[in-house]
Formats: sequence, structure tokens, C-alpha cells
Amino acid sequence: MDERAHKVVIVGGGAGGLELASKLGRRFGPGHVFLVDSSPDHIWKPSLHEVAAGTLDIHREGLSYAMMAKDSGFTFIYGALRGVDRASRTIRLDAVMDEQHEIFPARDIAYDTLVLAVGSRSNFFGTPGAREYAVALDSTEQAERFRKLFLRKLVIAHNGSQPPEALKIAIVGGGATGVELAAELVEASKNIRYYGLERLDPAHSIHITLLEGAGRILSALPPKMSDAAQHLLQERGIDVKTSVRVASVQEDGLTDAQGRHYPCDICVWAAGIEAPSFLAELGLSVNRLNQVVVDRMLRTDDPNIFAIGDCAQAPWDKEGEYLPARAQVAHQQADFLIPILRDRIEGKEPSQSAFRFKDYGSLVSVGHTRGVGSLMGVLSGKSWFVEGLVARMMYMSLHLMHHLAVLGVVRTFVMAVGRLLLKRSAPRVKLH
Repeated sequence: MDERAHKVVIVGGGAGGLELASKLGRRFGPGHVFLVDSSPDHIWKPSLHEVAAGTLDIHREGLSYAMMAKDSGFTFIYGALRGVDRASRTIRLDAVMDEQHEIFPARDIAYDTLVLAVGSRSNFFGTPGAREYAVALDSTEQAERFRKLFLRKLVIAHNGSQPPEALKIAIVGGGATGVELAAELVEASKNIRYYGLERLDPAHSIHITLLEGAGRILSALPPKMSDAAQHLLQERGIDVKTSVRVASVQEDGLTDAQGRHYPCDICVWAAGIEAPSFLAELGLSVNRLNQVVVDRMLRTDDPNIFAIGDCAQAPWDKEGEYLPARAQVAHQQADFLIPILRDRIEGKEPSQSAFRFKDYGSLVSVGHTRGVGSLMGVLSGKSWFVEGLVARMMYMSLHLMHHLAVLGVVRTFVMAVGRLLLKRSAPRVKLH
């Protein structure tokens, strides 16, 4: 490896980080492009609600970073970021351990340009009991934890009273994650008898309550989209409650600010995000959510460090507002950085153009055959509302576009066909 080569180190293999590493790697190779992640495998984060419900098999959907590095020409480094030494331009990684042994030791990795793309995690807002008793869906490990808990509680209900009581699930947060998880759990409950739980009635085996603090679910999106999504959820038997502020979470339920108690067997927290806390320890400017403050070129205080995606507070064209934490923002930011990083690798003066986000709208899955969406700024500058199967198919196409960016045309086509065949032929709930 040429030690004089300009090294771009990207920390975080989510939607933006992986796409950036794949596209740069295919052009410049493993001596210039390095991707660091604390997990060995990648999954598209908007799919985590399907993993949690058991309707998507992580072992078939997950992509190995090492294999993608081989295919796309970047170097993958397995490890969690511990710190950054800006003076020596190195990052420090924690050791990678299995149950008993050290796989990789703690290491220092040199960089010339560093890109932080470490995403976000659930924000419990200091709510008493939330961190102890609520399940978050920030990673595949947490999604798998929920799936196993969901199964265990179903088995307890199946083996309990006669007739079995419905499993009560409370989802805190009526954003896209909460709405999509609620709908996916209804889909999962339709197939539980495939696994010997014949005493459970698929139509009444679970009772889901979705609690949102704002006056409507999907409050960041157009009201028409909120109304359509709420109608579809209620049509599926989901109890939607808005203007509810959760004050505390207990082992067997939660309590709102008005003192009302909501019994539940499982509580899922999907009420907000914050960036990882270690970002506040790097000596860079951060906001109250630990997001790294960047300028319109996505640069931090340090001219050799950039930040993209959920972990960055990036200015919007709207005065005094910042870009939302959405996958399409990270995708567009990754594309924006490619020519800048190309110039830095080639030793040229990078462009000084500012990043401008183009909002193409939002899509939310509300079951396998239904969805709602708002397409903005793509047809004559108007906003178009879509729903039903068309919206669902467009939602699925976003996933394929991500795979296209990181895998290329042929492998994306093979994966799409394989996933379609699996969904048509296999039971939807994975319980092993």
C-alpha cells in the first residue's frame, strides 16, 4: 500500500457512508478509501422494523461489509470508534471481542480526510424507566432482541389462560418507524399458526397501541399523509392515540403526563433520535443532540473532517432550519461529497459549492400491500399524494436504489428477484 496515498476514512456504514465508500472505492481503490464500522454486516436501516416483526430474515438481507469491500474496491476496517486525534490525523478504534477472545486489537488508523457518518440512536429524553424497560430499534441486534421477545411473549400467551389473552404492545412515537412497525406486526400476526401456536387467533392475538405526543402521527409530513396513514392503521385494529406525552415507563406498562396508565407486555420506543454521545468528546462543535455542526459544504470546525447523515446538523435553505434525519438526505450528501473527495485524493483544490437538498417527498409502508406517500418537487413543482399499492411499490424501489448504489446493477437485480420469491413462498414470521 502506498503510504503517500491520500486516505479517506469513512466512519459508519449506513445509507450515506456505505454508498460513499462504494462509489469512491470503485474509482480509487482500497489504498485510498477505508470504511470503518462496529458491525461486520450492513442492513438498510428503514428495514429494521421488518426484522423486528420477523417478516424479514436478517441472514438473507444483511450484506457483509468485507464482501462489499472486495466487490467495490474499498478497505473495510472492523471496529468501534473510540476517539480522534486531530493533531496527528488518526482515529482510535476499540478492540473487537467475541464472547471470550480478542479478534482485533485496539488500533490507530491514519487519515487525510475523515468523514463521520455514524447515524443516530433513540432519544429517551430522560423519561424515567424508558431506557430500562423499552426496546429501541437502532440496530439489527436490537431488532433481533425485539423479535425474540415478541415470540417469547406469544408463546406465554399461547400456553396461558383459556382463551389466551391478546399480547399488548405499546409503541411510543408516531413517526415513520412507529407507524411501519405497527403495520408490520399486524402482518406478522397473520401467520403465527405456521409455528404451532394454534390456540392464538391471528385476528386477535395482539393488541397494538400507538402513542404520539404531537396532534397527529407523521407530524413532520403533510396532514393528508397523516390522515391516510391513521385511517389504514385503525382499519387494521391498531389503537392510535395522539397528543399523549409519556411520563414514565414501567415493566408492565407506561404512564402519560395526565396520569393515565397504559398496560403493555412490550414497550417499543420510537419517539426521537440523537447522535452517539462520543461525538461530543471529539473537540468539534455539536448541538444538544450530539450532532456535529457542519457548514453548507458539510465541513466541521476541522477542514479535514466532514459529517453527513443523522449525525450532522446541516443548514437547510429554509432560514434557521436544519436538514431532517432522513435517508434521502444522507444519500444526497454522499453524492455531493464524491467530487470534493475526488479532488482531495487527486491533490486538486475542491469545489466551494454549497450542498442543496432536493426533497423528493416521503413514503411510508403501512403493510405489505399498502402505503402512503407525498411526492414533492418532482412534477411541475407540485406535491402529489399517492397511496395503496403504488405507494408500496415506490417504497420498495427506494430499497433497490440503495442496493444499486452499493452493489451495482447485476447483484441488485439478483437480490430483488430472490427477495420477491422468498416473500411469495416462505412464511412471513421468522421464529427460530
